[in-house]
Amino acid sequence: MKSNSTPKVARASSIPLIWIVPLIALLLGGWLIFRAVHDHGPEVTIEFEDGTGVEAGKTQLKHKGGTVGTVTAVDMKPDLSGVIVRLRLDKSAAALARKGSRFWIVRPEIGFSGVSGLNTLLTGVQLAVRPGDGPLVGNFTGLEKAPPPEPSNEGRSFFLQCDRLGSLNPGSPVFYREVKVGEVEASRLADDATAVLVRIRVETRYADLVRTDSHFWNAGGFSFKVGLLGAELKNTSLESLVSGGVAFATPEPADKNGQLAPPAEEGAVFKLQTEQDKDWLSWKPKIPIHPQESGPDQNPPPKDLSDVMKAK
Repeated sequence: MKSNSTPKVARASSIPLIWIVPLIALLLGGWLIFRAVHDHGPEVTIEFEDGTGVEAGKTQLKHKGGTVGTVTAVDMKPDLSGVIVRLRLDKSAAALARKGSRFWIVRPEIGFSGVSGLNTLLTGVQLAVRPGDGPLVGNFTGLEKAPPPEPSNEGRSFFLQCDRLGSLNPGSPVFYREVKVGEVEASRLADDATAVLVRIRVETRYADLVRTDSHFWNAGGFSFKVGLLGAELKNTSLESLVSGGVAFATPEPADKNGQLAPPAEEGAVFKLQTEQDKDWLSWKPKIPIHPQESGPDQNPPPKDLSDVMKAK
């Protein structure tokens, strides 16, 4: 018996190959968009008086050596008094969008306080930030230059009173016997505007070198004097010549017991002389300093110069 039924062939539904590539591209693009949105932090706006060098999609925000944001747009302010920079923060840096954060543009700079920002000669200008600790905000007013260093809790700070600031700036060195022992932190006018007060900080292990009878003078720049006995050139270090600086000396004990004046307390005020007296350079009081921690490959310094002579 023969069957007259014909077999039915079912075709499996399939996507034409021509659509596979666009579909993969669509999925990949969606994934990249998702990752970009997921990894992005908030967008903030920063107003600057001068936005020279800042470019959308190129200028980055750096903090502690890492990239934590990118500029997305640079627009003029409505009154043409400056620019508004739109900055997209990374998700990990979202906490930078807090009240009190200070943003500034890093450019190559050579000044009395030294050389900075030279790496931007190759990479272009960068943005930098000092984090705040207030509530989350989205609008900031940028600084025209880097803020002064924040006061440190280490060491001991003193105030120097002078008639003019001269070349002293935050970061200018403080020397003792031409060894850097501290730096200038800040300066301001006195409350009655009759003098300038300069705050310096001396490192902890050198703090006891400053005594109540210590003498400070301006060691920056150079001076050339011509007198009856000839010409005299003020001796100064290269660092203080470029960035300005302060030096100080402590007199030897004046009493028979050999007792030094007591160490100066935190916040003590000294008069900053315009130049040193020759006698100050000859003072050599013995003042113990806190030893610096030595590494495993470093030998501790000799307690006295006689130890070095005996070794020879």
